[in-house]
Amino acid sequence: MIIVTGAAGFIGSCVVAKLNERGRSDLTLVDHIEGEGNDRKKENLKNKKYARYYEKTDFLDNVVQDRWRDDVEAVIHMGACSSTTLQDADYFQRNNFEYTRHLARWALKRKARFIYASSAATYGDGSAGYKDDEATILRCKPLNLYGQSKQKFDAWVLENKVMDRVVGLKFFNVFGPNEYHKGDMRSVVAKAYQRVVEEGKIALFKSYNTAYADGEQKRDFIYVKDAVDIVMFFLDHPEVHGIFNVGTGQACAWNELASALFQAVGKKPVIEYIEMPETLRERYQYFTQADMTKLRSRGYAKPFTPLIQAVADYVGYLKVQRYW
Repeated sequence: MIIVTGAAGFIGSCVVAKLNERGRSDLTLVDHIEGEGNDRKKENLKNKKYARYYEKTDFLDNVVQDRWRDDVEAVIHMGACSSTTLQDADYFQRNNFEYTRHLARWALKRKARFIYASSAATYGDGSAGYKDDEATILRCKPLNLYGQSKQKFDAWVLENKVMDRVVGLKFFNVFGPNEYHKGDMRSVVAKAYQRVVEEGKIALFKSYNTAYADGEQKRDFIYVKDAVDIVMFFLDHPEVHGIFNVGTGQACAWNELASALFQAVGKKPVIEYIEMPETLRERYQYFTQADMTKLRSRGYAKPFTPLIQAVADYVGYLKVQRYW
């Protein structure tokens, strides 16, 4: 049995899709899809094959009360609040940090593989660099509560000396199918697609840093299919542990991303540069680029999908709102 939390979310549902492609349906899925506003998340689970589903509070109750009796091969913990704008420290503490800690302790006690989602948001303004080594991890200063919650659990892993028994994945800018429910937290490709098709225009934030021209702020964009392949690598190689970056190792400008989207829909680029909300200006990351040396040194050799190809593949999903 493999447990996947956040299974109706973006990366989690893509992990489930990949496991199904591999012939695995002995899955327990965990998420929160009850109540209003979750219809699009439910779509992520349509046509997926799995043994059972739990709401996240019910599942945590099972864990805390130690009522689980089935053997567990692995726990792939993708469930968390990923909003970079939410200002509710208590919620992040409960939902992101404490939930993950409970689940990690439970998995370690049962000797199950524990793979959890961290985030590149932990790196903050990047002044500490983007290496996924222990020294850099401890120096990170996130710029928002979401990043702080992920940083806190990474620090817990180090402080409790379980780095050699778990896998943490610092996801950079992941984009691709199954993110349709994420609202403002969707990728720019997803948010801009309809306007690009209908009006032939895209809006990007102006730069407020003289080192970067408008639209030349850079991110390490990674296609969700590549990110999922990395998750599968760790599932297939239980001897490999630690906290790892999940990016491509190649930063690309927002202008490049926009051009790739225009190319995918067969239009000439028309880019408008708009004011960035003042609340974001002091917390904005102008450059992120994953150092992928550590992952490569552990044997991950698969090439990453070039940005132009990844965007073109994604547009094939966006045209018909297709799910993976």
